Amino acid sequence: MYNPFGKQILFSVMGIFVMAGGPAVAASSSEVQGEQPLAKISREAIGETPEAAASREIQPILLADAEDPSVSDLLGSQTDSLYQGDRSLHDLDDASQAQVTSVSQLSDVQPTDWAFQALQSLVERYGCIAGYPNGTFRGNRSATRYEMAAALNACLDQISDRFASKADLDAVKALQDEFAAELATLRGRVDGLEARVDTVEAQQFSTTTKLNGEVIFAAGGLIGENVETGDDIDGRLAFNQRTRLNLLTSFTGKDRLYTRLQSSNRDVNFASPPLGPEGAGTFDTRISFDTGNTGNGVILDRLDYKFPIGDKVDVTVFANAAFHHYYAETVNPYFEGFGGGSGSISFFGERNPIYRIGTVAIPGVAGVGTSFKPTDKLRFDVGYLAGNANDATATISTVDGADDGGLFGGSFSLLAQATYKLSDTSQVGLTYVRNNSPGGNLNMGAGTRLANVPFPIADGSTTGFAFSSDSVGIEATFGITDWLAVGGWAGYTFANQSGVGNEVEIGNAALNVALPDLGKEGAIGGLIFGLPPQVVSSDSPIETGESGTTYHLEANYQFPVSDNITITPGLIYLINPGSDSNNSDIFVGVIRTTFRF
Repeated sequence: MYNPFGKQILFSVMGIFVMAGGPAVAASSSEVQGEQPLAKISREAIGETPEAAASREIQPILLADAEDPSVSDLLGSQTDSLYQGDRSLHDLDDASQAQVTSVSQLSDVQPTDWAFQALQSLVERYGCIAGYPNGTFRGNRSATRYEMAAALNACLDQISDRFASKADLDAVKALQDEFAAELATLRGRVDGLEARVDTVEAQQFSTTTKLNGEVIFAAGGLIGENVETGDDIDGRLAFNQRTRLNLLTSFTGKDRLYTRLQSSNRDVNFASPPLGPEGAGTFDTRISFDTGNTGNGVILDRLDYKFPIGDKVDVTVFANAAFHHYYAETVNPYFEGFGGGSGSISFFGERNPIYRIGTVAIPGVAGVGTSFKPTDKLRFDVGYLAGNANDATATISTVDGADDGGLFGGSFSLLAQATYKLSDTSQVGLTYVRNNSPGGNLNMGAGTRLANVPFPIADGSTTGFAFSSDSVGIEATFGITDWLAVGGWAGYTFANQSGVGNEVEIGNAALNVALPDLGKEGAIGGLIFGLPPQVVSSDSPIETGESGTTYHLEANYQFPVSDNITITPGLIYLINPGSDSNNSDIFVGVIRTTFRF
């Protein structure tokens, strides 16, 4: 029997399928894209009877990529009771979408469109298709069979409620049967996701905290002589570990509480001056992940809280183990390791040493750092860190009677910096650091003994008289091509002995070459040539003993074995270590393996 009503339904549905879905509708069920956005879909929306759905609690499930339009966007308010879309993910201003009652309300649908009559019938006669929140229909957008199955099911529910002839219901049933497999598959996917979400919620570590970690295994050694004693240091091969667990907590979604636990069995380099024959006698050989030997015990390392002020300012309050590079841009993206898990092999090669002034080897450094970005290209960083902020009594005596301690009464390091982004791969920066050192030590952790203790109490001493200093630096990185970047820095420090007026000038510089994706995507080959911190001029009455220029040459290759494992072999060659031409050259070799999880 000829049924014009049934034929109209079929033609309308087929027309809207072709217009909205295009080639995607013709795909077989085996070709269905399994991760298309379906928003939060209840069992009613995928074919379960209202009675069965009412007998259980419906758990909204968020499916894949929420940036694409969802089925709930496509169907509109007629199906709001069935499709519970996460509107925060679609930037909807209202709690529900306005129902489209006329095809003329759709701004991108014209009477000349080939499917205009089919769409007009579905919208104005049957009321089962709506547009997007901005008043568009997007008829040329591809849609999957899953999306069309859900849309068709909603349309058929509308038609079934409004028309009851046997022929109509037979046509409806035929279409439902056509997509029965898709609807069953969709129901199974939703059930599976519900189970997975229940498992995640039951086993989650915290609703506000993420845990990540880093473990370093490193084998390395020295060849040469101790610069202080002349003792042979050949063959000092060591195997060490350093483990970090980071707890990142957010209370508002925009702030961050950073808590780090650390364990290590590696001394601060087999190289610091007091170690005699056990080390090289100079900080120039220090490795980037030398952050202190805890005897494999666990300590609280980094502790700070970062929060925004408006859209352009970030403030970080440090309670322990603070450094300027935790909030300030160091303009050394290929070799900055933030503690040695990646980047350069050497401590010196990570960044301009003036960033570390007044912070290295001082426990409990605290303070505040701010970053202001008035534009996408321009950035200002300002920070104040105190070396002994935890001691309110200010009774820590130094060799010349000066007091240390307190947030403002003792050692401090004040940084001000401006950086400008020339392009996505090029940037320049200007840095100024003001430092007060009542303990007589710049505490850079890199360079010669005199570069860190410019006014020693005696020749060869590792303790010195109080002084203040002003340091300036320039940093830059330039992306030349996709496979080549060149960068570097220069830093200069003017140190003035307190109450005396003696001045020592200390300089350092570096030039580095990075080869991104060398041999493998994500790998980085690196070459660093530099002058570690060393005394340039001095009117101190103490004999400096520095009669040469130290040159630092380094080659390293960061090779990602997987997303979580990186192996970095590296070699450091020091010429005239200790800034003394009489000293033998020193080689430092390291193979660093970093695990991240």
